[in-house]
Amino acid sequence: MNYRGYILRLFFRILLLVAAILGLTYSIYTEKTTYMVIGSLIIFYLIVDTYNFVKRRFVAMDDFFQAVKYRDFSRWFPEDRGPKDIRFLYTGFNEINRTIKEINAKNEAQYVYLQKILEMVDIGIIAYNLETGNVLWSNDYFGEILDIPSFKNIRFIESRKPKLFNTIFDTYHREPHSISIALQNESIKILISDTVFQVDEDAFKLIVIQDIDTTLNKNESESWKKLLSVMTHEIMNSIAPISSLADTLQKSVELAIEHPQKNTLELDDLNAGIKTVKNRSEGLLKFAKTYRSLSKVTNLNLQRIMVSELFNNIQLLMEPSIKAKNIDIEFKISGARLELDIDIHLIEQVLINLILNAIDACIEEDAPKIKVLASQNQNRDILIKVYDNGLGIPEDILENIFVPFFTSKATGSGIGLSLCKQIMLLHKGKIMVKSAEGEGSVFSLVF
Repeated sequence: MNYRGYILRLFFRILLLVAAILGLTYSIYTEKTTYMVIGSLIIFYLIVDTYNFVKRRFVAMDDFFQAVKYRDFSRWFPEDRGPKDIRFLYTGFNEINRTIKEINAKNEAQYVYLQKILEMVDIGIIAYNLETGNVLWSNDYFGEILDIPSFKNIRFIESRKPKLFNTIFDTYHREPHSISIALQNESIKILISDTVFQVDEDAFKLIVIQDIDTTLNKNESESWKKLLSVMTHEIMNSIAPISSLADTLQKSVELAIEHPQKNTLELDDLNAGIKTVKNRSEGLLKFAKTYRSLSKVTNLNLQRIMVSELFNNIQLLMEPSIKAKNIDIEFKISGARLELDIDIHLIEQVLINLILNAIDACIEEDAPKIKVLASQNQNRDILIKVYDNGLGIPEDILENIFVPFFTSKATGSGIGLSLCKQIMLLHKGKIMVKSAEGEGSVFSLVF
């Protein structure tokens, strides 16, 4: 802006005003009435002109400051109208508005980019005012993980789900750690951390959560594939010594046949070698069969199946042997006609496995009972639950029941429940368990 020109014009007006005042003073001293009147009019005119000269600049500045106050940066000041000094001022105002709009546009773009990134990541994020509880910002995934609708104040959660509120919002998690939270239809494990930050005089809390159940399931599926590849390699390495021993025994027999005088065949050594090959082969065969049951489950033959048809198949297959053991079993379907897109042979295998486990769990009870129930929840997920009234599963065992080759049975292989979990993952479903010692167990299949 041309401040120098403005100052010169103002200084010139002040000089004229001073000169006029001096002239008026001289007129009064010499008692020249005509000059006194003319001098007074000139002084009045100069005062009004100087006032208007200064005022229009302050009016323009006040107009600009009002626009800034109300964040009206779209205002455009006419640079081609008005006095020259004001046009220079308007040019400066327009440059400021243009710069602020560019900064705002960049900030808006950065905000949009950040918002898109935070919406795409598989973590839930929320920031809220610690005093008022008003939500500053949250992404959709936060509500999806916790199965809650959109809300503007965290007190909404406190009134609807006080336990969830206490765990997530009312407790501080300075270091990231995993916790289990009970939702309406299931229990999930999440990784949570939070921090408090200050903006002016307001304190805000930022909470970050991640559904690690889903992540763990994906990682576990990949780990299975790697495990099978590694173990197949190990099996082949174990077969090599057997082949070598068999080759040695064969050569000994051939030499004894060709030159019986020079090469005496030691029957004890031959028998010991054959037994070694036999025992090792049987062990490897059992080992390979166990792994084969897992490696085969890679592709699905999906069909639309009525749950009632699935239950009928299982009931016809299992009920006679269960009744023979004096165990009461009940199959029940709640609600409308339920249909599933499944590989029926694999899901039958899962249910058979769960029912056999339920038999083992409750067979020692005075009135053993198993219930197989199907229903649909509010999310339109189909649930199949297998209940038993057995002794329940100890907590230390419960944490590991889906780990491959972990078993608490003397004759167990540790494959059954691991196989069930893999089958459910292939169906994009999941298997869950709830159990308390002395109260029985319930295994849930969620489709």
